[in-house]
Amino acid sequence: MIKQNLHTHSIYCDGKDTIEAMALEAINKGFNVLGFSGHGNCRNVDDYSMDENNTKKYIEDVLAVKEKYQDQINIFLGVEQDVLGQRFKKHDPYDYIIGSVHFVKAGDKYLAVDFSSDVTKEIVEYYGSFLNYAKSYFEEVKKIANMDEVDIVGHVDLLTKFNENEEFIKFDDPDYLKLAYNCIDQLLAKNKIFEVNTGAIARGQRKTPYPHKTLLKYIYDHGGKICLNSDCHNKEMLDCYYQESLELIQSCGFTTMIELTKDGFVERPVSDFLNI
Repeated sequence: MIKQNLHTHSIYCDGKDTIEAMALEAINKGFNVLGFSGHGNCRNVDDYSMDENNTKKYIEDVLAVKEKYQDQINIFLGVEQDVLGQRFKKHDPYDYIIGSVHFVKAGDKYLAVDFSSDVTKEIVEYYGSFLNYAKSYFEEVKKIANMDEVDIVGHVDLLTKFNENEEFIKFDDPDYLKLAYNCIDQLLAKNKIFEVNTGAIARGQRKTPYPHKTLLKYIYDHGGKICLNSDCHNKEMLDCYYQESLELIQSCGFTTMIELTKDGFVERPVSDFLNI
């Protein structure tokens, strides 16, 4: 059985727990692969990503815990890089990089797409419609296609975090889907891995993971590769909604998922990720 999470945040950015506490919880929950992905420096826009000092401590801490528990779990050093933040050389010093979009520009300021329903309403009001907002958001996500250092696309439809009840748009709105599909096509062309991300479920905002099932099915139909991550900010939620997500993944047609190993990313049967 493979139990893996590659999207993990700690006290060095906006997570609640130390690196070691997260690792011990992962071992306790039966994980054999844990990747840390602290928010790379984006302090020009946010107030929670790792500054230079915290980045240094983060790297040292992850590498120390990796060595300490090497006989119990495979730990990897990663980073979540925002398109507006610091760029990294290919895997230097990281084992992998997640590329994400957390902000859109609204006038002379940047607003977080995942902060609150009220902020989402403010963004929609600025853009005039959710579709106009979606167009701007997906244009930002498309930039990840040309970021060669990025391996995994983080929560590709994060802008729908507060749309669980379709308050802002129908998930099957054809104009919305056209924007999303076009973005996904460009990412697929560059062989990016898409994560199935349960983070909004852990935070009580969604009942299903990113991407929405319609988009996940599109990724499958067009030959995309996926991994399952919890976007964990709290150690108790390391495997939040994992079993249900695996069932969703299979219902979309996927028979394989991606595991990160000491030899890099490897495609494995979905059944290897199930505790049958």
